[in-house]
Amino acid sequence: MHANTRETVPEGEHTFHPLVPEELEFVKKMWFDDQASRALGMEVLTLALEDGLGRARLRMPVGDLMVNGHDTCHGGYIFTFCDSAFAMACNAKGSITLAAGCDINYVSPARRGDVLIADAIERVQYGRNGITDVTVTREADGELIAEFRGRSRTLAPRKA
Repeated sequence: MHANTRETVPEGEHTFHPLVPEELEFVKKMWFDDQASRALGMEVLTLALEDGLGRARLRMPVGDLMVNGHDTCHGGYIFTFCDSAFAMACNAKGSITLAAGCDINYVSPARRGDVLIADAIERVQYGRNGITDVTVTREADGELIAEFRGRSRTLAPRKA
């Protein structure tokens, strides 16, 4: 890992490492308050700030209620998974940052029982704007499921 990297790793389903760097406390609280993501069984595997850019890795199992009429994971759940990873990465600096726009390309279907991994990498921040890429793969075999690109806008620094 890069020398300027600070990372948190959960010790349980919703617990982060006890030595969370100050700039990551905001995103830790944001995650604890995100009932939608946690209700879908998402877990934060890693969260880091490298050279001023956020990174996050999340995990999500595809449950019975996520499967559509084609017996594949509904694209909306995959999009939600990407959006949650995007939010973790682009908020890692501790400022209130929201999605300004995003798009997704579905590459392969996910199925009931699959476990998905989302790797979010903030590519650039320019002014109050940013671009974050999220790659979703199947945990079992690494097959590419989707590619997501999010555009973010930082609204304000967090309140102390």
